[in-house]
Amino acid sequence: MDIFNLVGSLFGYILWGAFYVVRNFGIAIILFTLAVKLILLPFSIKQQRSMAANARFQKKQREIMERYKNDRVKAQQEVQKLMAKENVSATAGCLPMIAPMLVMLGVYYSVINPLTNTLHIASDKVSTALNALSAIPGMGTASVGGNYGQIYVVKYFGALQNYLVDGSGNPLFNGSETERINEFANGFNFLGWDLLASPNNSSFMSFMWLIPLLCFVTSVASMLIIQKMNGNEMKGCMFLFVFIMPLFSAWIAYSVPGAVGFYWISSTVLGFVQSLLLNILYNANIIEARDEAHRVVLRRQQEAEVAYIEAPDYIPPSQLAKAKSEEKAENKNYKKKNSKSKKSRR
Repeated sequence: MDIFNLVGSLFGYILWGAFYVVRNFGIAIILFTLAVKLILLPFSIKQQRSMAANARFQKKQREIMERYKNDRVKAQQEVQKLMAKENVSATAGCLPMIAPMLVMLGVYYSVINPLTNTLHIASDKVSTALNALSAIPGMGTASVGGNYGQIYVVKYFGALQNYLVDGSGNPLFNGSETERINEFANGFNFLGWDLLASPNNSSFMSFMWLIPLLCFVTSVASMLIIQKMNGNEMKGCMFLFVFIMPLFSAWIAYSVPGAVGFYWISSTVLGFVQSLLLNILYNANIIEARDEAHRVVLRRQQEAEVAYIEAPDYIPPSQLAKAKSEEKAENKNYKKKNSKSKKSRR
């Protein structure tokens, strides 16, 4: 948890910077997502190239399986050779998928701990504030003692501010911190959604349930379209995987504050747009053409490095054939003349 809080604290600086400019956490998340996409662009390019290479590999693999359909052992051997030749790995696309998941966890911890990770208020002050609120009769630890205690403080800061005092009765938060918390608390309404609230604890008419639904729909649609663009076949378990992961993300979005689910939606939509652009630059046909051009240039360079040796007695094949033909004709004429000379003597 500490490592994720550390990552969340780092991301919190970006989130607070974006929020300070636009004064709305929803728009700040969109700007943050754009920044993350730019940072992770090298991973995305690597993943796109891997998917394009895998599509080309699958095409050649189907040709091999058809050619050796009666000899499975030979087919497997040829597929292994093809994998080595094409530099295709079964886990090549896994690593680029880990980074976005780590970012999502970082965003989660920056959202659920806004006082320490986004506003960067001293943790001892925050702990004292949570302990003070949990001691209030009727409030208990259900609201402020769980994972979302800091969210509760931010969301209801105006009503709870008078209770946030130290042992001497002095305010826990100074004027600057109080101003930042109030600004932050007023910026979580986006498109009618309260991004500090969780869909599972919200009324139906709040339409917070749209967040997990959009998480599922955008994830499934983007995955199916991207796989189709790259020419990858989705069969069996792979096709089931397209629905399992979005269902899992939708369940998470249903259980956590709306800001986390909204980040997931923003990341999916912007990621889809990014994939469309990368597919134009790094699709299977373009990569194959570039590889072929690279092989031609490399072959020419290798040929240029080979020292030219002139053979003094070398006769081109065309001249050699012509010389043999002339020699054969000359021998034939000689035999004819010799035969006529003998007949005349008789």
